[in-house]
Amino acid sequence: MNWIEFAATILATWNIAVFAIYGLDKRKAKRGAQRISEKTLLFTAAIMGGVGALLGMYSFRHKTKHLKFKIGVPLLLVVNIAIMVVMTYTWLIRQV
Repeated sequence: MNWIEFAATILATWNIAVFAIYGLDKRKAKRGAQRISEKTLLFTAAIMGGVGALLGMYSFRHKTKHLKFKIGVPLLLVVNIAIMVVMTYTWLIRQV
């Protein structure tokens, strides 16, 4: 398994977990239980979980009216993509 396959596997697993975290927080919100903090939800998106966070927001209709999520999560996703592009480009250059 090369670096790209390994990174893709880790990213996919992490984004599935982030998606589940957003779903769990929505369930807790409906039940009136203790919630996952907004800071934690945004942090999970920031550390390469932008895809899972965005899908979780819209799949569960969770945090979609909050401006910091409406703007922040897509912005974090763009940053996540930029980081991966730079890392992949760096890896490809080292292979030559």
